[in-house]
Amino acid sequence: MTKKPKVYVTRRIAQQALDMIREAAEMRLWEGELPVPLEVLLKEVKDVEGLLSMLTERIDGELFDAAPKLKVASNMAVGFDNVDLEEATRRGIPVGNTPGVLTETTADFAFALFMAAGRRVTEGERYIRAGQWKTWSPMVLLGQDLHHATLGIVGLGRIGWEVAKRARGFDMEVIYYDEIRRKDLEEQYSIEYAGDLLTLLSRADFVTVHVSLTPKTRHLMGAKEFAAMKPTAIFVNTSRGPVVDQKALYHALKDKTILAAGIDVTEVEPIPMDDPLLTLDNLTITPHIASASVATRTKMALLAVENLLAGLRGEIPPHCPNAEALKSKR
Repeated sequence: MTKKPKVYVTRRIAQQALDMIREAAEMRLWEGELPVPLEVLLKEVKDVEGLLSMLTERIDGELFDAAPKLKVASNMAVGFDNVDLEEATRRGIPVGNTPGVLTETTADFAFALFMAAGRRVTEGERYIRAGQWKTWSPMVLLGQDLHHATLGIVGLGRIGWEVAKRARGFDMEVIYYDEIRRKDLEEQYSIEYAGDLLTLLSRADFVTVHVSLTPKTRHLMGAKEFAAMKPTAIFVNTSRGPVVDQKALYHALKDKTILAAGIDVTEVEPIPMDDPLLTLDNLTITPHIASASVATRTKMALLAVENLLAGLRGEIPPHCPNAEALKSKR
């Protein structure tokens, strides 16, 4: 009887996905609600051939040193900024990620934040719970209309494009900025290329960011960028927290440089409870849940398992940003 490979999973995921792993491997699972502590993770990976991790784990040289038998690291996330991809490639370890499956769900959630921040939904709920609602008033909690507004999309990848498609239902004018211009989409769907980021920011009523976190995009949105926006503009971020200079966002909101913001991600997660952003009424904030639907998180888990099992078989995972790792190893 062939001995099953050992696998470590750093958080409980969809049961269907866990059952798939158990059929093919000897699995150990971190059951805690909070991320597995580093010292525990380093101990658990010492004899495993496969690792299924979350974006809360740092997958780097220290971990690889602790896991000499590791064949594959499957990251249950679209992004892989928590993975030292160069080091994984150097060691011949393919890395899996889960693109595509959360695209539409995240685009839906961006619109939820547009509405919540633009129409002051969470502020209105707090208003009621604080006992401040005394009567209907024509001037209380006035917000900004989404329909016929100008939407500025920073990053026209999969998610950015799905946001653009949804904007048509609100009769929005859509402009975008990306390093790669998409003339085919401009012509087909009547969207406009802004030319540069500051031009987009100066024109848009709603701004949404959909870029990967790289050294180039870290603090892409800072004081200069917020200053370029309209004082009536709404800013939304569902990508990665460090894409935004959080101190600059705080000052932009506090000083009314922009009207409001809706963010699903922060520079440090979870955000410290003493962060000044949490004192602002014109901020809508959620705990990194843009992809958190039952269907989507299940699809993500299953895709992460497919990547994991392929790597254990010595194959290139279906979604692998460093496929050359396995090729060079061969």
